[in-house]
Amino acid sequence: MKKIMIIDDDMHIGNMLEDTLKTEGYGILRAYSGTEALMVLEREKPDLILLDLMLPGLSGEELLKKINGIPVIIVSAKIDIDNKVALLLDGACDYITKPFEMKELLARIAVQFRINSQSDSSYIMYFKDLKLNTDINVATVNNKDVKLTRTESAILKLLMKNPERVITKTAILDCIAMDTPDCTESSLKQHISNLRKKLKQVTDEEYIEAIWGIGFKMKND
Repeated sequence: MKKIMIIDDDMHIGNMLEDTLKTEGYGILRAYSGTEALMVLEREKPDLILLDLMLPGLSGEELLKKINGIPVIIVSAKIDIDNKVALLLDGACDYITKPFEMKELLARIAVQFRINSQSDSSYIMYFKDLKLNTDINVATVNNKDVKLTRTESAILKLLMKNPERVITKTAILDCIAMDTPDCTESSLKQHISNLRKKLKQVTDEEYIEAIWGIGFKMKND
């Protein structure tokens, strides 16, 4: 049975979601604040999270940054497009605006589970002791999860697919353009710097090296 966690302080919406999802055959976890959600996640790992943004205490935006390895669908009344884009780039897999049609939400949930049920090998990549799950934008080093932005994940995926090659900056931008429209020539260096720092913080090892004047590649020695 797939388990879904509902993080929402609105009792009415939470109860409605719980009743409907149970009818659809899902197991349910509940949390009514960001702080409570963290406590629940310490002892349970749901298969998917429905996350409201306007929570008491720790906000949904803050909580999202602390969730690793679990698909998150944002369910919020906020409709600002920049807010939506920022959350998707921060790791949310989908965003639905309140009020919503339950059929649409159920369809979005089904899509996420269908994606995750497909061959894991199509989403998992390896390099040395580094594993990348491109589906949920999470790298794993020494059994420790490192949450990546969509842009960081796209860059790492490209480099890991070509571990012996030096990829030029122009080629990187061309290859990831469809998935990461926020990445520009001026911001690419910062995205790669952030990615390298995140990985190095776990094992103090460099996984990506800069080839001066050319581009970047996976570090093999």
